[in-house]
Amino acid sequence: MARIDQSEDWRDKHAPTISSFESLAIEAFGSLPQEFRALTGNLIIEIADFPTDEIFEDMALETPFDLLGLFEGNGISERFTMETGQLPNRITLYRRPILDYWAENDETLGDIITHVLIHEIGHHFGLSDDDMQRIEDTAEAGIADQS
Repeated sequence: MARIDQSEDWRDKHAPTISSFESLAIEAFGSLPQEFRALTGNLIIEIADFPTDEIFEDMALETPFDLLGLFEGNGISERFTMETGQLPNRITLYRRPILDYWAENDETLGDIITHVLIHEIGHHFGLSDDDMQRIEDTAEAGIADQS
């Protein structure tokens, strides 16, 4: 006798694409408190499947799944220099490691992306884990209000 899946309709679904990830990241960033977003300057959010070979080697990663995201840019103390030609701050979210983490944990994909964004920005600017948790709670409340 055949069993019919009555949970959710996953049969015809695919893993989120890079463009889907980008949409989730932009939504997550928009839900962060304005004061927190202001720390980042002109932030670029990029999505890649995995870290580049250069980042993999520079960070001495064991596998390409070890890194969920990366902040590259200048912190507050570095922002007001006289140097020209500086690139804007950038966060790269790594789709495949995030999907792997999502599959192994009981969190929504949107929550994971928000968490990675907050931590990449927060650690770069010297925020404590408690500070980042408060920002995460505020972001979750903002997304709930939009629903």
